[in-house]
Amino acid sequence: MTGRIAFQGEPGAYSHQACHDARPEMEALPCRTFEDVIEAVRKGDADLAMLPVENSTYGRVADIHHLLPESGLHIIDEAFVRVHINLLAVKGTKLEDVRAAMSHTVLLGQCRGFLQSHGLERITGADTAGSAKIVAEQGNPSVAALASELAGEIYGLDVLARHIEDKQDNTTRFLIMSREPNLARRGDGPMMTTFVFRVRNIPAALYKAMGGFATNGVNMTKLESYMVGGSFTATQFYADIEGHPDDHNVRLALDELRYFTSQMDLLGVYPADPRRQS
Repeated sequence: MTGRIAFQGEPGAYSHQACHDARPEMEALPCRTFEDVIEAVRKGDADLAMLPVENSTYGRVADIHHLLPESGLHIIDEAFVRVHINLLAVKGTKLEDVRAAMSHTVLLGQCRGFLQSHGLERITGADTAGSAKIVAEQGNPSVAALASELAGEIYGLDVLARHIEDKQDNTTRFLIMSREPNLARRGDGPMMTTFVFRVRNIPAALYKAMGGFATNGVNMTKLESYMVGGSFTATQFYADIEGHPDDHNVRLALDELRYFTSQMDLLGVYPADPRRQS
């Protein structure tokens, strides 16, 4: 597939890395906010959206679950990206020349060991790729950036140290979304189904709604709740399950779920990323 895939952040951001890895044939379109990413696809300025939903270290991405059901877009794929953090500096800089490192506060927190062992001051930047851009523009060898190798390539920076993150399994999960749904089975591996729902106002409704997945042997890999419209009594649930809606056991489980819900919306059906099991 050719065309454009939109992501949030500056060129070289980890979302850009996800686009590069998952859809290398497509042109990546940087956007200022998640809302701008969604709007770019809705308006036809981009064909696909790359949206981060959760990180193995820091949990779900704030606000993204509120945006997905209202986006009008459909999940057609997922991508798991290893977050490798690198120390980037202007050309010709030696590690011993660096006195400070700039990045998003989350990345600074993920490299405490390296920063402490090298006595580097932490400078909080707006984001990772933006910090790399600033380091390149300022040309000060004493200030480096923590970012992806892709950011180093884009802004012409040297990699002084690779993969300096404290946790070697830090991974971000992204959802790839389009204007049109794709419910076809794709690939030879397992499929995933994602949906949101609200339970009816009856006793033990959530417990009863979940019973259909247990009795039909459907594995639910994620179930999260969040308030709707700031109300403490209006709760929506976001769920990922293994399987395709046409599978007999999945169909039975979803039928039972619908009986106990006031609203249920399918967000997407897509192949499971092979790295999901790693």
